This record gives sequence, structure tokens and C-alpha cells, in this order.
Amino acid sequence: MGRRVHYPTEVKWKAINMKLAGHSKPEIKKVLGIKNDTQIKTWMKWYLNGETHRFQQPVGKQYTYNKGIEELSEVERLNLRIKQLEMHNELLGKLNGILRK
Repeated sequence: MGRRVHYPTEVKWKAINMKLAGHSKPEIKKVLGIKNDTQIKTWMKWYLNGETHRFQQPVGKQYTYNKGIEELSEVERLNLRIKQLEMHNELLGKLNGILRK
């Protein structure tokens, strides 16, 4: 399995600008050293949806409601933790029910 590649923000913007200028994906890949067509497609989708803040996200970083976990307020983090613990308790209850049978 391949390793994840992190492209600098500048490369992502250059790819967007080249695509908007009419360059083909293979040409953009060759010039900028991008390994995958899908990567350019993803960046273009983010650009068109106004999600350019995602260009700075680290590899594998998932955003929830357009925010990273560190950008959530303390109340939002605590509410998220409560939901996680409630789900955990629910699963433990189901497991205990299964084990009693």
C-alpha cells in the first residue's frame, strides 16, 4: 500500500490555477509532480465549493462541520465527548445483554 503524500498549499493553488487556465490533468500532474488525477479533482471540488480552508489541513485530517477539532469551542468539545461516552455506554449495555443470554 502506498504512503500518503502531503502537497504544500502552494502546489494545490498552482494546480487550481493551471486547471482554470485550461491545462489537462496529465500536464498538471507532470509539471507539479502530483501522483493522482483524483487529487486534482478533489482540490478543484474544494475550490468550487468555497472550501479553500481545507488546503491547509494535514494528511488524513477530517473536518466536522468545516472545523478541525482544535477549532471547536470547549463546550462543543465537551458535547462531542458526551456523545462519544453515551455511544460507548450504549454499546457496553448491548454487549452485557448479549453475554447474559
